[in-house]
Amino acid sequence: MVEEVTLSAEQKQQVERQLEVLNRGVVEIVPSDGLKEKIEHSVATKTPLKIKLGMDPSAPDVHIGHTVVLHKLRQFQELGHQIQLIIGDFTGRIGDPTGKSETRKQLTDEQVKANAKTYVEQYGKVLDMDKVDIYYNSEWLAKLTFEDVIQLSGKMTVARMLERDDFEKRYKSGQSISVHEFFYPLMQGYDSVALESDIEVGGTDQMFNLLMGRHLQHEYGQDRQIAMMMPLIEGLDGERKMSKSLNNYIGIDESPNEIFGKAMSIPDELMVKYYKLATDIPMTEIETLAQDLEAGSVHPRDAKMQLGETFVRMYHGEAEAVEAKKYFQTVFQKRALPTDIPEVEWDGEDEVWIVDLLVQLTMMNSKGEARRMIQNGGVKLNEEKVTEVQQQVAIEDGLIVQVGKRKFAKIKK
Repeated sequence: MVEEVTLSAEQKQQVERQLEVLNRGVVEIVPSDGLKEKIEHSVATKTPLKIKLGMDPSAPDVHIGHTVVLHKLRQFQELGHQIQLIIGDFTGRIGDPTGKSETRKQLTDEQVKANAKTYVEQYGKVLDMDKVDIYYNSEWLAKLTFEDVIQLSGKMTVARMLERDDFEKRYKSGQSISVHEFFYPLMQGYDSVALESDIEVGGTDQMFNLLMGRHLQHEYGQDRQIAMMMPLIEGLDGERKMSKSLNNYIGIDESPNEIFGKAMSIPDELMVKYYKLATDIPMTEIETLAQDLEAGSVHPRDAKMQLGETFVRMYHGEAEAVEAKKYFQTVFQKRALPTDIPEVEWDGEDEVWIVDLLVQLTMMNSKGEARRMIQNGGVKLNEEKVTEVQQQVAIEDGLIVQVGKRKFAKIKK
């Protein structure tokens, strides 16, 4: 229980300013008045709050959907609070069962470490990593004895575990649930105990895990953390949660032209949501933009161009944002080839199968992807569409290969 404090008028204003910033885009806070109490105590005692984010390193690419939570952490950071970034090298061996219809494959130590390294590098595009405390939860979870684990599991019932939507669905449909999967939320909750976290931030799909931290902190005699739930962003298809596996994502490590081009395909009805949750643009400007879009005084295309420019600026820089916008306008609006097509030295055969050409130029990851792209009409040679998957290509100096709307290569012999 947070102790009651007496604040001066200036301190009360400081609390209100923090709440105004931190409440932006939040779906739910448990308990509803808990954040204010924590901040009041922090301001009164001049003690930074410890803000926790657990990271299950099961995939190495950070996309715009992930940044919703990261921007919230950045806000806490800029207000003087301390970020606790927990790399789940121990929990990652199990895999978060959230939203899964079957038991997930366990990751090896090498996979976990490689994924974690990439995550940390990409998180640095949003957070000041010099001011982040990074932990690996094997530091405390690997040290638990079997007796400790039995005591931990005794603090939660099977009935409560089966309240989780994913477990409940699998149980009712007769699908298997491995016992070790029940330990994932217990371990994530125990992370909060180990670090005595004040606040844990996560997506709405993580509510059960975040509340587990509150429950276990209480069981171990600690003040309960605040659970702060952020919304999930739908991907470019406008329906499902942004995910690399669904190919509806914008990766923050993608090229400026790719980020800008993908931003232009965001559904009109989701634009304002992207602005609110995934950019650093002030809310007053976003609210004005929303009104202008509603009134028809701003065209959705122009709003998307500003959004694409903003994303590129945030993750690559101002100059790159200007160039990406210029590139898009040249290639798509004016229907002209870009002037800065990358040249690729060719030292292969004088004639090559189109599928092999696309793979060798690294414009496609596999022959299967290349075939599908050709069949869908997405490949051009010197601006002429390729219609035959079996086409043989005569390699000549200056040959321009185009894949989709944003990938170009010029052959140099």
